[in-house]
Amino acid sequence: MSMSFYSYKNANAQCSPGCICTSALDGLNQRICIQVKNVYDSCMQQEQLDDVVITVSDIVPVLPDKSCHETNTRPCSCSCAGNACSCSCNACGAPLSYSEAVENAENANCPLPQPCGQWTFESCRSSTTEGTISNLTIDRLCDRPQFARVKGTVSIPIDVLFTDQRCQEWIGRGTVSVVKDVLLAIPDESIVPFTLESLVSAICVSGTYIGNCQFEITICVTIVLKILAEVELMVPSYGYCEIPPCEEFAENVCDEFFSLPLFPQQSASFQQICNCSNGTAAGTTATSTATTASANCGCVNNLGCQQVCSTCCNCGTTCAGCSSSLCPRCGGTMTSSTSA
Repeated sequence: MSMSFYSYKNANAQCSPGCICTSALDGLNQRICIQVKNVYDSCMQQEQLDDVVITVSDIVPVLPDKSCHETNTRPCSCSCAGNACSCSCNACGAPLSYSEAVENAENANCPLPQPCGQWTFESCRSSTTEGTISNLTIDRLCDRPQFARVKGTVSIPIDVLFTDQRCQEWIGRGTVSVVKDVLLAIPDESIVPFTLESLVSAICVSGTYIGNCQFEITICVTIVLKILAEVELMVPSYGYCEIPPCEEFAENVCDEFFSLPLFPQQSASFQQICNCSNGTAAGTTATSTATTASANCGCVNNLGCQQVCSTCCNCGTTCAGCSSSLCPRCGGTMTSSTSA
């Protein structure tokens, strides 16, 4: 069977990442040392920058694919180095990224156009979440030695999308630079040095072409600065991950439909489990009378009835009066709760 951590076919939900339905202490069996980046301090600033002039370079035409025809699929953009690949996947309908446009242009089976006439701004957004920091100075404060003044310039790579006079779309690269002057807590001196990293995101509100490959834009910018250091931490562990086999892609669109129960499940609001005098339990609906319930269940009265509900920790399916410990839909573990 092929599956992944989050496949509905994976019945071993307790060994998969996700929410903890029971006590978080259940399953902890050892202390392990892990190597991670420890965040000592961070801060975020969001602002709107008006009348920013950006120069666009490395302009390429926007072609739907290398065949120069429209396509309904949007593959993820991946760059690989050795055995590791960094991928970004845009949502359906999202504009092509600069790297995708370059790849389509390089492999195009049609003559490439050239920019013509007046350019019209369409949109722009950051092309990566990693900003470039320059002109950095860090000065520890004498009266607050745990803090330092961190001053520098954060450069955000921007992809600018525009059209020419023939309505041909083009995309080019530019940079928006933002000066930052903030206070951050920094650790004491150590053998392992700390580092400063920036996480960035930006999207344009409007823009106008002003000539000479330049646009005047209004852009919304988010910048997160982080003080980091590579450290070794001791943490409690549930043990190693039990990695399931990969789920092979197949056009089996009926699988999820076939996994549904054959008959509708009784709603929890209409299902009651009664404590019977003869040691057996029977279900009655909320519309049943107290007399019928007493006759069928042997209950003294309605106060003796309890409502039982079970919820799957994996897919969230809720069943009323489920006697099985496994979810009827995905096979995950069912957690029962009883209310009067």
